[in-house]
Amino acid sequence: MPADPLRAPHDWMDHEAGPVVRPYAMTQGRVAPSGGEFDLVAFVVASAPGAPPAPSLQPEHHALVGAAWEPTSVVELASKLDLSIGVVRVLLGDLRSAGLISLYEPPAATQPHDVDVLKAVVNGLRAL
Repeated sequence: MPADPLRAPHDWMDHEAGPVVRPYAMTQGRVAPSGGEFDLVAFVVASAPGAPPAPSLQPEHHALVGAAWEPTSVVELASKLDLSIGVVRVLLGDLRSAGLISLYEPPAATQPHDVDVLKAVVNGLRAL
């Protein structure tokens, strides 16, 4: 039976989307950012938006620096660049270690939750 010319020669290739790259390939198998964890709503800002990043970085690193020329949350960056949040966290850890970005945690993310406020919310919901 002859091969279908419209079918991709491999399962990992798609004519419309191009080759598929697995998330772990972008992070070299790493699942945690270097330098410690950070909140999903932390703001990311490129340290020097006009300066070109190091040539040893991957295209996704370059895209993150380019997208962070103004304060943007980690979640928004993942959405803008259509990357998984896990990949974005690892890549941002690389960029933070290289001094190419700064991360600013919101104050609420670093402070413990007030138990009295949480109890008031639960009581308010029960009253509905």
